[in-house]
Amino acid sequence: MTVREVSAKDKAQFNFAVDHPLQSWEWGEFRQKTGKKVIRLGVFDGEKLTIGYQLTIHPLLKTGFSVLYFPRGPIPDKTMLEVLRKIGQKEKAILIKMEPDVATEISNNSRSQSHQEIHDFLIKNGCRKGKPFFYQHTFKLDLTKSEEELLAAMHAKTRYNIRLSQRHEVEVAEDNSDKAYETFIKLFFETTKRQRFYGHTPDYYRKMKEVLVPAKIEHLFLARHKGKVLAAYVFFIFKDTLYYLYGGSTRDSRKVMPTYAIFWHVIKLARARGLKKFDLWAALGPNPNPQDPWYGFHRFKAGFGGKMVEFIGTYDLVINPTLYFLYQIANKLRWQFLKLKTRLPF
Repeated sequence: MTVREVSAKDKAQFNFAVDHPLQSWEWGEFRQKTGKKVIRLGVFDGEKLTIGYQLTIHPLLKTGFSVLYFPRGPIPDKTMLEVLRKIGQKEKAILIKMEPDVATEISNNSRSQSHQEIHDFLIKNGCRKGKPFFYQHTFKLDLTKSEEELLAAMHAKTRYNIRLSQRHEVEVAEDNSDKAYETFIKLFFETTKRQRFYGHTPDYYRKMKEVLVPAKIEHLFLARHKGKVLAAYVFFIFKDTLYYLYGGSTRDSRKVMPTYAIFWHVIKLARARGLKKFDLWAALGPNPNPQDPWYGFHRFKAGFGGKMVEFIGTYDLVINPTLYFLYQIANKLRWQFLKLKTRLPF
């Protein structure tokens, strides 16, 4: 087994080897369009790529140093950690932030033990618990169940709202046109302003669409009532899993529940396409505080009856211990400042 950088000729193998859309080749292409340098690594058995890794490099302005980000990949072993250290040193990284795609159902009693073993291994090999970039919990819905079983598992209010949207004859359709995406961007930023949370720039979503829609990873759905678009939501499909990403709606849309119409439409479509799981992307965790500004989003997702899972968490592979200490202080101050300006997403 050898570990080396992956070339363009290995694209098909790379996507076969990775399990999350944020590790897909196309996601890396999109991040390159946003100005980020991307490094792809592979574990090869001869010419066969068996495990894929993708990192983005985030320069720290006016310092000459950087932070590397490794989202939703596998747990690296000792060999991979050594490769990552060498890359980090080459890129003048202070740290490599890792958020592995390793999650266990909250109800599973073995969760604490398995996560503790991974935690102990990473800490022993030069990592420290880090501040999350990505969410730590999500809901996952089993799409192998029948429509009747899925509806029965939902909260009564969720079923009611789905049926309310049907009585109001809300129409849902996929539309990946440029015009539809401009509608999504408009509704998304109306929603971020109304809810006072953070969104990327409009150009970020345009570039994402430019790369991920042709690859059939990204899909946009619009909900209309009497010809007017009331809601627009973006979903990813990667391998056997549907993911919810972003959405926006008009202020008066709740009267006919277009968001519930979109989610039920997409769930049925995913089942028809043979997908197995629906990852709703983010949750607050067990026993959420009703006063939390994100409680409404959490409750909406919980209503669909999925199982809550907890990820292993965020770990910083420290490359420069001295600068890491200073980075932690500066980053804490930065987040305090951002929280004064706006609510932040999961």
